[in-house]
Amino acid sequence: MSDFAELQIRLGHPFRDENLLRLALTHPSVAHEANAVTAHNQRLEFLGDSVLGLVLSGALYDKFSAADEGALTKSRAKLVNAGTLAAHARALGLGAHLVLSRGEENTGGRDRASALADAFEAVLGAVFLDGGFEAAREFILREFAADFGELTEAADIENPKGELQERLQADSPHAPEYEFIAATGPDHDRVFECAVRHAGAELARGAGKSKKAAESAAALAALEKLRAEKPAQS
Repeated sequence: MSDFAELQIRLGHPFRDENLLRLALTHPSVAHEANAVTAHNQRLEFLGDSVLGLVLSGALYDKFSAADEGALTKSRAKLVNAGTLAAHARALGLGAHLVLSRGEENTGGRDRASALADAFEAVLGAVFLDGGFEAAREFILREFAADFGELTEAADIENPKGELQERLQADSPHAPEYEFIAATGPDHDRVFECAVRHAGAELARGAGKSKKAAESAAALAALEKLRAEKPAQS
């Protein structure tokens, strides 16, 4: 068995060219220490970053059909940052396979968040080159399935209540008010309905599994209504 056999099982991708995987795990410090032209993972990191952005952007676009560009951008940033990528790298055990300079090894580089995040993107780039776009897409969606599961509503992404308040109070001193309307369904599966009002007028209603979720849904509906009306007012 190769040194990377177990890692490839965790990755869910058997490499045809293991040299790509080895390169993805080679930290730039190796080249600096050797003071020579030595291949490392920065080019693969660049490629992986682009593939990751494309796949997640497409998945978010499909999942949140009512979300605007700002909301989609915020949600992608929530999924992709140095901390989350390092966490994925740790879960896959990439740190144990990193090829580091002696200095980087001695200063804790094997568990450094930046090195792990870069390695994760580089491994993704390697999967893309080795297996094509579909292999990379499957890897990404599998890795981020739990993260996507937490983004159950557009409200989780946009903070619509805060955005609605900012938008309304730009032209009025009155803040939006939320009113509980009703709760339906059995005790173990309740659905709550709330309305959002402004200056005495009802703007929209929303429903959710909790009062908080219903208020967020109402705020999102109100925002969508206001956005739709804006062109007519301009």
